[in-house]
Amino acid sequence: MGGLNFEETGDDDSYEYGKENFTEHACRYCGVSNPACVVRCNVPSCRKWFCNSRGNTSGSHIVNHLVRAKHKEVCLHKDSPLGETILECYNCGCRNVFLLGFISAKTESVVVLLCREPCLSVNALKDMNWDLSQWCPLIDDRCFLQWLVKIPSEQEQLRARQISAQQINKVEELWKTNPDASLEDLEKPGVDDEPQHVALKYEDAYQYQNVFAPLIKLEADYDKMMKESQSKDNVTIRWDIGLNKKRIAYFVFPKEDNELRLVPGDELRLRYSGDAAHPAWQSVGHIKLTAQEEVALELRASQGVPVDLNHGFSVDFVWKSTSFDRMQGAMKTFAVDETSVSGYIYHHLLGHEVEVQMVRNTLPKRFGAPGLPELNASQVFAVKSVLQKPISLIQGPPGTGKTVTSAAIVYHMAKQGQGQVLVCAPSNVAVDQLAEKISATGLKVVRLCAKSREAVSSPVEHLTLHYQVRHLDTSEKSELHKLQLLKDEQGELSSSDEKKYKALKRATEREISQSADVICCTCVGAGDPRLSNFRFRQVLIDESTQATEPECLIPLVLGAKQVVLVGDHCQLGPVIMCKKAARAGLAQSLFERLVLLGVKPIRLQVQYRMHPSLSEFPSNSFYEGTLQNGVTVNERQSTGIDFPWPVPNRPMLFYVQMGQEEISASGTSYLNRTEAANVEKIVTTFLRSGVVPSQIGVITPYEGQRAYIVNYMSRNGALRQQLYKEIEVASVDSFQGREKDYIILSCVRSNEHQGIGFLNDPRRLNVALTRARYGIVILGNPKVLSKQPLWNGLLTHYKEHECLVEGPLNNLKQSMVQFQKPKKIYNDRRLFFSGGPGVVPNDTFGSVASPGQNADRRSSRGTFISPGPPNGTHKPGVHPAGYPMPRVPLPPFHGGPPSQPYAIPTRGAVHGPVGAVPHIPPPGSRGFGAGRGNAGAAIGSHLPHHQGTQQAIGNIGSTFNFPALENPNSQPSVGGPLSQPGFVNNMPVQGSSQTFRDGFSMAGLSQDFLGDDFKSQGSHVPYNVTDFSTQASQGGYAVDYVTQGAQGGFPGNFLNQNSQAGYSRFGTGNDFMSQDYMSHGSQGLFTQVGFSDPSQDDASQSHFSVANTNPLQSQGLMNSLYSQPFGHYNTQPPLNLQAPQQQPQSGQGSSQTHKIQYNG
Repeated sequence: MGGLNFEETGDDDSYEYGKENFTEHACRYCGVSNPACVVRCNVPSCRKWFCNSRGNTSGSHIVNHLVRAKHKEVCLHKDSPLGETILECYNCGCRNVFLLGFISAKTESVVVLLCREPCLSVNALKDMNWDLSQWCPLIDDRCFLQWLVKIPSEQEQLRARQISAQQINKVEELWKTNPDASLEDLEKPGVDDEPQHVALKYEDAYQYQNVFAPLIKLEADYDKMMKESQSKDNVTIRWDIGLNKKRIAYFVFPKEDNELRLVPGDELRLRYSGDAAHPAWQSVGHIKLTAQEEVALELRASQGVPVDLNHGFSVDFVWKSTSFDRMQGAMKTFAVDETSVSGYIYHHLLGHEVEVQMVRNTLPKRFGAPGLPELNASQVFAVKSVLQKPISLIQGPPGTGKTVTSAAIVYHMAKQGQGQVLVCAPSNVAVDQLAEKISATGLKVVRLCAKSREAVSSPVEHLTLHYQVRHLDTSEKSELHKLQLLKDEQGELSSSDEKKYKALKRATEREISQSADVICCTCVGAGDPRLSNFRFRQVLIDESTQATEPECLIPLVLGAKQVVLVGDHCQLGPVIMCKKAARAGLAQSLFERLVLLGVKPIRLQVQYRMHPSLSEFPSNSFYEGTLQNGVTVNERQSTGIDFPWPVPNRPMLFYVQMGQEEISASGTSYLNRTEAANVEKIVTTFLRSGVVPSQIGVITPYEGQRAYIVNYMSRNGALRQQLYKEIEVASVDSFQGREKDYIILSCVRSNEHQGIGFLNDPRRLNVALTRARYGIVILGNPKVLSKQPLWNGLLTHYKEHECLVEGPLNNLKQSMVQFQKPKKIYNDRRLFFSGGPGVVPNDTFGSVASPGQNADRRSSRGTFISPGPPNGTHKPGVHPAGYPMPRVPLPPFHGGPPSQPYAIPTRGAVHGPVGAVPHIPPPGSRGFGAGRGNAGAAIGSHLPHHQGTQQAIGNIGSTFNFPALENPNSQPSVGGPLSQPGFVNNMPVQGSSQTFRDGFSMAGLSQDFLGDDFKSQGSHVPYNVTDFSTQASQGGYAVDYVTQGAQGGFPGNFLNQNSQAGYSRFGTGNDFMSQDYMSHGSQGLFTQVGFSDPSQDDASQSHFSVANTNPLQSQGLMNSLYSQPFGHYNTQPPLNLQAPQQQPQSGQGSSQTHKIQYNG
């Protein structure tokens, strides 16, 4: 090589984009500088250039920038084919590229740019020779159309700098504070450091505070930035005067960005900059109400208000840190004040192992409460259990009567005479509903409102503290009344009168609060100074799965000794605006973490909302088939409503749509004009058939579609405009906890490359499907939706019931559309708060390190694969393998789905069903080891081989009996083993091979079974041996990619361990059975621990492993592995457990199998 001389030739073949010699108009992401391919962002503070290539991202670089930076104007390069052109609407001059589209003139060879709103629907333009129906958006599939901005050639793209979506996100964040930053600046230390992730367990409250405090600060800073950047100028005001003589300003505040929610009680500042005739003026006010997009602002100042002016006002947000300060304060109190919570609650919240305690008190004879409906069996069980435990979780699936159950619990707690009960929820609506129900029992309730919300009308006005202070009829309060009247009339008091007024008011508030049995407020409201001297031994938090952990802590640190959390983590969680905080785990609720720590929720099981046909899919997909119907088909049959349901007694319809999605005006959301037009047709059909507007709810996941539907219906509705205005159109998220008789769900997503965004979140689908009482219509594109396994299952369900249709509404026919094969599920541990399986490549399902364009942080949960329906209602293959499910799998309220008679281990003690008094089994009863590290065997091992009638499980069951629900129309999930505690119905399932043999425990596999390919798991290593996923087509379940759990074994939720019912997850392990039940060196997936013959239970057979990489099904293992749940699916002969297959003996030490000792 010595003779070779390397010289620079001056050629630019080796030129690499991204160095200092950029041209000014080079793409700021990748360096492409072809004038035909680049576009300038025309926002004065930006003026950066970007190209129209996708690179490694799902959208082009220019579109990515516009969306991330929330910029909307662009200009083409002067040397481009179209010259230096600012893109704007021909008719109105609008420059928002997300609104712009083009039409070709019919006679001339020209293209006209028009905006979607409002010009596309302006009647004057319809008279011209343009075909408005041919309008197409300028941005398609997140790229500018090629005739407008060319896509760089392959050669140019190869030479360009390679930039990832994650780097784009980071540099965009950096540009917000330093507009001249370059990609090299990302490498500097301290730039974009990720905060510490939340843990499952904490050493002490100081560590807890050190983890959560930075996350709360991140969220607070983000919230402040968002709100303060949302000022609006040139606002038009309509003036009014309130009953309390205060000025009210009405104005329209368009909801362009779904990131911002205006709620009653928020503070806004109204400004007028002044002119020749009017001085500058400003005043702060509280939002009284918001209707559609109009806001009513009650002003504090009543003097000098320029009521003669209507135009030229500005509106700013007044950001208040109150809620964040209270969360930080609660964490500090939790750490420094030993009396803030009891020792048991303290250790439990931190995840420490503590001896199980019971609360000593006399149980009531009747668990219902006066003024409330009679409780059903699962509700009675919940009330009874909660009253005996210091900490309880109640899971309430949709329509199961969470509020009634909570009210009954509060009633009995209040009657125990342990002081006042504090009742909280994260939202004001939930608190009001609960306060109303509790008040109906006859208890004295005080509803504490934030001072900023006192002007907001409330359905429980008479219970509010401010109302009771004003209307207290006692002679000594007359002075307070006089001062109050004076203040109302004059607007203010003299300083001495003001002092006296405040002192009197404080004393009255304290007196009323102290006389109450129950105080109701939001979680943040519990930090109100007016409650600072109160102590509450008993605290109930409703909707706790929608609150962050620090939010839940605020009511707990007021002296809690008995805590009840009510919620449903299979529905949507808390709203976290800051993606960085969400990624670090702030979006996980306390309820979920406690479940992961082994606290078993009690599940309410009878739903009273939905028509039985509507509850079938959610029950089987999200609740293991355990939801029973408390309403019959006849009770949910809408008489006299003539709607074209494809199957008259199944009021459900999937209406196939093929229209393309478009980016909404904000750039951060989507809309679908075809679906919006059909929503209007469906609404009109309902209205014509006799349905009242208030019975109809239109829901959609996207704010862009919500706004478009509202405008479209008011503009194009065939009936009176007022009727359409009365129909509620809302986002899925805002509809949680609500219901309507008829729901129309518009799915919006329809594209080639973008996936389905946060429709991927199974919890969002669960909420959407469970809002309707009488009927549901879904509009969507099956070709796009069917790529996601859970949606594929839903579409298959509709298709099998002949409810998947297309064509005009008056002539619907079954759709023959072909579904896409669901994408394989894989797991990247970085995407989840725990390493469960279940995201789809290219879809923004998780709260990812580099969220895709529509990543929605609430979807960031791991998943499990449903164990299959215990009730036999499913056909094989209805739910394909591995669709994403909520991370924390749960048993029903006591012991797992019917027909699965396994013990549920109680924490650190003898294993037995939840709610049962544990009894030590007699000698020789195997599988009930005491204490940590021992495996629990099946309850079935203690049962005689009878079938048909129910028998008490004497040695482990509770004697507490519930009558079965006699409802012929409910899903057949009643009456299985442990479906009523203490009783078992040994129904024959798939013949006698499925009955439980003596001593047979939960069958399992050591990880050797899967071969080395399965164990060499990098975060993206596919499991690639003999097609493991073929079982899906045979009705079994498969997993395609698996990640090692924290202690080895399967990730946390490969199978829903609680619905397998024998095993609950304690400790920090993510494996199928946690390390509490497996020795810590274990790599076992599930381990075979017992065989028919007790004498065979020796070292050579206490584990079961097969060094073989064939699919599970071809091994004939499915029946023995999964026993009951898979009985419905499998026709393979059961494995002969008396003669387990030979296994290779591994050396000691590194062995991947292990033994489990018995104490039996």
